[in-house]
Amino acid sequence: MIDTFYKNKHISLFNGDCVEILQQLAGSCMRIDKVITSPPYNIVRPNSSDRGYDVYKDGMSNEEYIKWTLSIFDLYDKILNEKGAVIYNMSYGTENTEIMNLVVSEIIRNTNFTLADVLVWKKRSATPNNVSSNKMTRIVEFVYVFCKRNEFNTFTSNKKIIGYRDDTNQAIYENVFNFFNANNNDETQDLNKATFSLEFVENIIERYILKTDIVLDNFCGTGTTLIACAENDIKSIGIELSKAQCKHIVERIKKGVRIKLF
Repeated sequence: MIDTFYKNKHISLFNGDCVEILQQLAGSCMRIDKVITSPPYNIVRPNSSDRGYDVYKDGMSNEEYIKWTLSIFDLYDKILNEKGAVIYNMSYGTENTEIMNLVVSEIIRNTNFTLADVLVWKKRSATPNNVSSNKMTRIVEFVYVFCKRNEFNTFTSNKKIIGYRDDTNQAIYENVFNFFNANNNDETQDLNKATFSLEFVENIIERYILKTDIVLDNFCGTGTTLIACAENDIKSIGIELSKAQCKHIVERIKKGVRIKLF
């Protein structure tokens, strides 16, 4: 039995190491339909005193980080329902420009997942890259959409049919562009200086999440994915290493979640 830190109609929150809890979920009857998450990017300088999080310490070697990520994707494979997908927000930093592309490559090479799509998220503001003479200021991040290899053409989304071809009766779908704007984050505070974006999650929900889906965020931080899902009357599961951040999530929930009517 997995100890639940908090539970209500929409949200199940677990406090602990995400690999250990995913292993427990894989051994239970709990399953999910989509993942919306953003892992630590492994880009903080090794000697930096500001790692961005109250508990987790960023800065593994690239080899360690890749091995850790692959173990997580192997567990996604075990708990993901048919026609599910993993929506994985990740970027790179000035000190480690390689890790993002290395991770994506190794997921494709060494797991049951393949890359179905890449979205580009333009933030409203960016930290200027003023100390570099040749690196551009990064105002976009990337969103990798992974699916199981045999579901490349069948994993679910919310793209709408707008017509059919006269000769073959093949469905024609609306244009949904792989580029969007969203505010950077919400409720940045001392526990987590890399908080997620409520607007970002809303955008992903609109594109990919069905009303009947159960969404997982196994790096849920201050709970933005869980809040956005609850506000859209969608069930979610969160995993967070920091007990203090879990308490913060519960405080956010108790302030009130606005259920949107469709």
